[in-house]
This record gives sequence, structure tokens and C-alpha cells, in this order.
Amino acid sequence: MRGADVMQESLFTYMTLNDFVPANHPLRAIREIVNTALSAMDRTFEVMYADAGRDSIPPEQLLRGLILQALYGIRSERLLCEQLSYNMLYRWFVGLGLEKRAFDHSTYTKNRDRLIEHQAVRELFERVLDQARAKHLLSSEHFSVDGTLIRAWASQKSFVPKDGPPSPSGGARANPEVDFRGEKRTNDTHVSTTDPDAKLYKRSQKVAAIPAYLGHVLTENRNGLVVDERLTQPSGTAEREAALEMLRALPGEARKTVGADKAYDIEPFIEGCRDINVTPHVAQNTTRRRSRIDERTTRHAGYGLSLISRKLIETVFGDAKQHGILRQVKLRGRKKVELLFTLSATVVNLRRLPRLLAMAPCG
Repeated sequence: MRGADVMQESLFTYMTLNDFVPANHPLRAIREIVNTALSAMDRTFEVMYADAGRDSIPPEQLLRGLILQALYGIRSERLLCEQLSYNMLYRWFVGLGLEKRAFDHSTYTKNRDRLIEHQAVRELFERVLDQARAKHLLSSEHFSVDGTLIRAWASQKSFVPKDGPPSPSGGARANPEVDFRGEKRTNDTHVSTTDPDAKLYKRSQKVAAIPAYLGHVLTENRNGLVVDERLTQPSGTAEREAALEMLRALPGEARKTVGADKAYDIEPFIEGCRDINVTPHVAQNTTRRRSRIDERTTRHAGYGLSLISRKLIETVFGDAKQHGILRQVKLRGRKKVELLFTLSATVVNLRRLPRLLAMAPCG
């Protein structure tokens, strides 16, 4: 007998959000790790909000929402909040009950400065890393470092002279056509009106300079987990300086090694590593000059192993750009972009940790 194509609404439902999520869904393990980290941040959340007044949207829910956005590459907070209205999986992960109305996207705008001021995302990164540390998943001796270019939310035409008249323009007022042919533009003489913290930068002579930031990560070589990160304005020395800063922050006095690509084969970085008791396992750059890495380093078997392990760091940037939110950031200002970069590093670890924790011995 054919059934009738009629949808009948029930007055009551006997299903919970948990019933809509498959038992083996990968978000279950990730949510457990996130909830453990958020529980450890309870004191920080208490300080973030006043003791009196109307109840806020729980900061735990805001952070879970940001994690979802980075995990699934959701292009905006507006779209994230829209999907929270009907996506059962997202509601379950965030902790939004069936009877609750999804919060408005402006909630993130109103709370972002609070998250930045109290470094909530950075602490979330550390609390997630603590769980890997407790299971002895992190190497304390062997590391890799690298940087990546992050396209800013600004256009070429937004760069105008700091002093003097702007470049001639025409067309529509909302989207003018700017003619800057023949005009020499540098970061010393020009600034973006859209994002003043962004700088013109290019990775090689074969490509055009774009408004950008530089992101830097330090990973350990045992499982490729990110143990530290930095976001800086781009410059010719930013990668080296950020790498040395992260290496100095590593705990312990024992000798360590750091793998890096040919761009780090320069004397200030090599000598800087040796000054802090770190052996630089840097790929040799013999293009038109002599490498700063000699047989004192290359003769050891560990040098070759570091160069192999170093390549795993590229997947950190690949995940964050291909599947996440870093190909071109949608926020402006260094502090806000730094929040997104730290969030992306946290999500890269969250993708890898469930399998690693499941394989880790108990106790």
C-alpha cells in the first residue's frame, strides 16, 4: 500500500540532539577533547564577564562555533549562525539545545575583542596541547619550523601614499578604478586604508606583491603536532626572527634540533640557533652562494631524518588553507588575524589528536 506524501508534525519529540549524530562520527572524539580543554579554562571565562547583568551567550559555545567554522571552512560567521538554525550536527557540537534559538552572528563581533583581550583562543590552543603532552605524544628534542603567506582582506587599490595625493581613480565610487601604473609603491611610502596592519609582500621575484601577513609554526617531529605559533607583519627577516623566538620559548635545557627549508640557510639564523643550544638541521642552499650548513651537521644520520620529518609541516598550512579559513582571512587588523591563525593551528591539532590519543597507552 502506497504511503501518503504528507508531513505530520508531532506535538512532542522523543529524540535528542545526540540521537542525530552517528556513534562513529569523527566530531565526537574532537568534541570530547574540546570540552576537556574548555573545562580547564573555567577561571578565564569567569574573569572575562561581569558578576551582574544579563546572562551572555556562553563563551564555550562561541569557541566551539569558531572551531566548527575552521574545521569545515565555513566562509563567514553569518553563515555559521545560519546553519546553527537547522544543522543538527552543528547544534550538537556547539551545545545548543533543540528548543534554543541560534544566536545572531553579531554576537561574535561584540565578543571578539573580549576573546582577544583575554587570549582565550591562545589558551584553548595550550589546553588542547596539554592533553597530548599528558599522553607523551610530543617530542621534547626534535622540531621543525616554517612560515606561510596569509592573504589579507585588502586590495591592491587600497594602498595609497602616506603623504601626498592618492593615485588617480575613476569609475564607481564604491569600487573605483585606480591607475597606479609606473608608480613605485613600498611599505615605507604607502599604507592600506582597508587594513593598515597588512603589508605588501611577495614570496618570490616571479609573483606580484600582495597585501599580506606571515604565519609561523613550530611543530614537533614525533607526530607533527603544532607546539607554538606566531603571526607577524611580513618582512625579509620575519621568518628567522619568529623561528628563533619560538625556539627560545621551548622548555628544557637539553640540546634540541630544528628542521627547516633552504630559506633558513642564512648565517643569522644558523648562529642564532647554536647560541641557544639548538642544532640547525636546515636544508642546504647552494644557489649562487655557499651553504652555512657543513659536514659538522650533515654527517649525522639525524640530519637526514629531520629533513624528512620537516616536510610534514607543510600539511599544517595545507589543511588550514585548503579546508580551513586561512587562504584569505575575512578579518582586518593584526590582532584579529592572529586570533584566526591561532585557531587554525588549534584545529590542525584537533584533526590529528583523536587517532593519536586512541593509540596512546593508558596510564
